[in-house]
Amino acid sequence: MIYLKIEGHDYQYGIDDILKLFFRDETILPVQEDDINFRDGIFIKNAIERREIDGKIVFELSTSIRDSKGEVSSFSLDVTEIVKESKESREAEKVLKWEIKRQLYKALVQYTKEEMPWGMLTGIRPAKIVHEMLDKNFGKEQIMEQLKNYYYLSSKKASLVYDVALSEKAILDNTGPNMVSLYIGIPFCPTRCLYCSFTSNPIKKYEKMVESYIAALTREIRSVGEMLRDRDLKIQSIYIGGGTPTSIDVQYLGKLLEEIEKNFCFDFVQEYTLEAGRPDSITVEKLETIAKSKVNRISINPQTMKDETLLRIGRSHTSDDIIEAFKLARKFKFDNINMDIIAGLPGEKLDDFLFTLEEVKKLSPENITVHTMSIKRASRLNEERNNYSLTEGTEVARMVDAAYDIITGMGLIPYYLYRQKNILGNLENIGYAMPGTESIYNVQIMEERQTIFALGAGAVTKVVYPEENRIERIFNVKNVEEYVSRIDEMIQRKKDME
Repeated sequence: MIYLKIEGHDYQYGIDDILKLFFRDETILPVQEDDINFRDGIFIKNAIERREIDGKIVFELSTSIRDSKGEVSSFSLDVTEIVKESKESREAEKVLKWEIKRQLYKALVQYTKEEMPWGMLTGIRPAKIVHEMLDKNFGKEQIMEQLKNYYYLSSKKASLVYDVALSEKAILDNTGPNMVSLYIGIPFCPTRCLYCSFTSNPIKKYEKMVESYIAALTREIRSVGEMLRDRDLKIQSIYIGGGTPTSIDVQYLGKLLEEIEKNFCFDFVQEYTLEAGRPDSITVEKLETIAKSKVNRISINPQTMKDETLLRIGRSHTSDDIIEAFKLARKFKFDNINMDIIAGLPGEKLDDFLFTLEEVKKLSPENITVHTMSIKRASRLNEERNNYSLTEGTEVARMVDAAYDIITGMGLIPYYLYRQKNILGNLENIGYAMPGTESIYNVQIMEERQTIFALGAGAVTKVVYPEENRIERIFNVKNVEEYVSRIDEMIQRKKDME
């Protein structure tokens, strides 16, 4: 148990984020008193004292930590100048929040004798920080110094995120005016994986809903296509995800692809991805249908090449099925294939993960995405976590390091990354690609510099206003039945956007 007292500010959210880095499984209980009685746990007081000196507002930040043995560690930090002009400055508030998190992180490092690979960063898009510095014409040396000495990233992670940001920048700088991307969601899967929290429904249970779902989605496709034409918006990338799009019957898959190509202008489309995803959803007929379309990038996602793990996580296919599906896709001339794998799946050790890496290496996909296991709140794994053996953070870190060495040794480069809450080892997810095959959509969705129209149940449209540094979100309902019955409302929500 963590007993937390905050004094002089109300930034509970940021404080909790930092505490969770060090005390992942502990409950955080806010308290009002300094002198509390407890048998187990840690009492932490985080305080700010504000003063005005010669017209400048300064803050003194302090943290004291007392454990159940009655020991006290105090970390009183230097007076930090934050604001020179306005007490109400929004920029000042932003800087102060960073400083609160930063100084608490320093105190907890001293107390626990433990450092985090990503330092004090808790957000999902660390490359954004590098992009902000690149936009200010910071050089590499300045950026690396800031990452390591202000945000406290390890040298390895600082180099990684810098390299990723440069790869992303090449794509972001090649985006023309009035360009958008599209996401089209198919919320059905052969089965629901143990770790999944996405909008996906078992296809056997929902197969009678597929026809009405595709009909509703078709209406949304037609409406958005008309909207893009009216606003003279050009499409840079299209991504069909899910769920597993290939879990639906071939006739509905063909209908979907036909409607997309009929209603959207492809004159500026640089990338058109379809997640074939689960190998148990791939057939000759479906690959033939996809090959006849304009799709130029697909995913075949093993997650692991260990059959016993596949069974454990709820997948109804084998590693041989993965290999067969991949080779079949090659016969249909797909020359840009992504494969997802997960480091830290329940029950797996480093040797298991190395086996997966070597098996994937034999197939030579153009893209490999390495996810680190994350315990998602809405997943079955979270509900039943006592029934599974989770991989230790240090072991997962060795997996991620091995993946970097092996995959870059294949000639692929890291080109985008993101992080999640409750990710094992406080690590990251990394997308690797052969130069020239990087996914434009993945970069755009991560860096949020381009409007992305999202269609389908559970899809979230992000409208970007770069001049105002603002993003507005338009949500579609998650439930399939509701999406079908309320499709006119989903369409109208997009029409009402400014």
